Amino acid sequence: MPRAQLALRVSDLEASVTFYSKLFGAEPAKRRAGYANFALAEPPLKLVLIEGEPGEETRLDHLGVEVESTEQVGAAAGRLKDAGLATFEENDTSCCYALQDKVWVHGPGREPWEVYVVKADVDTLGGSAAPETARGC
Repeated sequence: MPRAQLALRVSDLEASVTFYSKLFGAEPAKRRAGYANFALAEPPLKLVLIEGEPGEETRLDHLGVEVESTEQVGAAAGRLKDAGLATFEENDTSCCYALQDKVWVHGPGREPWEVYVVKADVDTLGGSAAPETARGC
């Protein structure tokens, strides 16, 4: 089942993990250096926390929709192109400690959105080559 993704850049990863664990009543699904994610069934949400600079306020990094297959990413890319949106596709990219296929678009306020599938776990944070994303995972 697809779920929305919200990726936040946070200055204090440990405090953020503690807060969101209490808020959602769940522990992170994945923890790595400078990174944590919550894969929630209720509400259907992938909350990604990426460690930023100490003392900075939490800010939006990017938004997304996690889907179940590469075919769904391809279908989303086609639908977005047909709707006249500029897209940027990445296949077999290492991002957020995962091997992913994805397509990026930007909202009217330049907010980056990705539709992606996680194909496997990897050992590095990685980052997107997508133009104008934040650090982008």
